[in-house]
Amino acid sequence: MKLLLLIRHAKSSWKDTRLDDHDRTLNKRGEHDAPFMATVLKKKHITTDLIITSTATRALLTAKIFAKELGYKKDHIIQDKGLYLAELEELIEIVKQLPDKNSVVCLFGHNPGITSFTNFLCNAGIDNVPTCGICAISFPFDSWQEVASGNGKLDFFEFPKLYFKDAED
Repeated sequence: MKLLLLIRHAKSSWKDTRLDDHDRTLNKRGEHDAPFMATVLKKKHITTDLIITSTATRALLTAKIFAKELGYKKDHIIQDKGLYLAELEELIEIVKQLPDKNSVVCLFGHNPGITSFTNFLCNAGIDNVPTCGICAISFPFDSWQEVASGNGKLDFFEFPKLYFKDAED
């Protein structure tokens, strides 16, 4: 059994227009939502064997916040530049290359990739995974190489707006 947690980075700031998209940091809401959503996982008794994140600042910061809340060592986070604005084919390849010894993997990335990958894996029909959204997808096998279209089950889809009425994407 495998569990893949696809997590979109927390809300980022557009204030500094001189910054390259890759270098944008979290805004105040992102800094609030990330630890809260990590706590949602913690309350579900979910721990992770592996955290992989896009190299984009906003994704890395989100991953570090989740790592802290989940008791995962920040220096064990793997940064993968291929996750930055990754498309479906790249995401499939990244997951198929995951070590089979890891049963629960958190993958931090961006839209539209996170949404399209979730829909590809479990035919979920999700229009948009909002910032700091978590899609937990389980697979009934022991090898990540078996991951394919439609063979995952969406266990849950959590995002800040479920808890905070004023949250928006």
